[in-house]
Amino acid sequence: MKQFGSPPAATASSAAGFGDDISDVLGEVSIFTAAGESIMFKDLWDQKEGIAVVALLRHFGCICSWELASALKEVKPRLDSAGVKLIAVGVGTPDRARMLAVKLPFPSDCLYADPDRKAYDVLGLYYGVGRTFFSSAIVKVLLRFKDVKKAANNYTIGATPDDKSSVFQQGGMFVFKGKQLLYARKDEGTGDHAPLDDVLTVCCKVPVA
Repeated sequence: MKQFGSPPAATASSAAGFGDDISDVLGEVSIFTAAGESIMFKDLWDQKEGIAVVALLRHFGCICSWELASALKEVKPRLDSAGVKLIAVGVGTPDRARMLAVKLPFPSDCLYADPDRKAYDVLGLYYGVGRTFFSSAIVKVLLRFKDVKKAANNYTIGATPDDKSSVFQQGGMFVFKGKQLLYARKDEGTGDHAPLDDVLTVCCKVPVA
């Protein structure tokens, strides 16, 4: 299993710091399917008992987004067998999402576009030039060179949003059971992804109703 970020003890990898109403607030955010249809966050999974891994990528033209999407695709069968829904959201328009889905490839029914970064703002994910280009987290990308190279086989920079300010947005990883937030981790910088072993430990050990 690929390990991306630091162990939980060294990161903001718990639900602490988020209000009890975070799911309700996030639920009212509208994003787009890869096909271009508008959809509310609250309609992405069963808000009573459904378990969902919500991965917020950086923009669709970031090679680190392609690397993370590739890793998520690898663990999807395990999520499926545990009854966990995978939801991957990226910054950009639906047509850019489709570029990633087709070229990587990645299951388009799990991929969503948030061109205005509304979900990112609600979740308080990091943004800025410093975290994008000068974060120490970038060193981790170099350590995963083989995985990045593999994800780059069909990579296209054309998936980058037209709104270039979007490239400074960082992502994060969240696990919900219904409206309960079980796990939350904000990427500190480009390439600082959540350790997927930690995510699987949380979501695949939660009883499915």
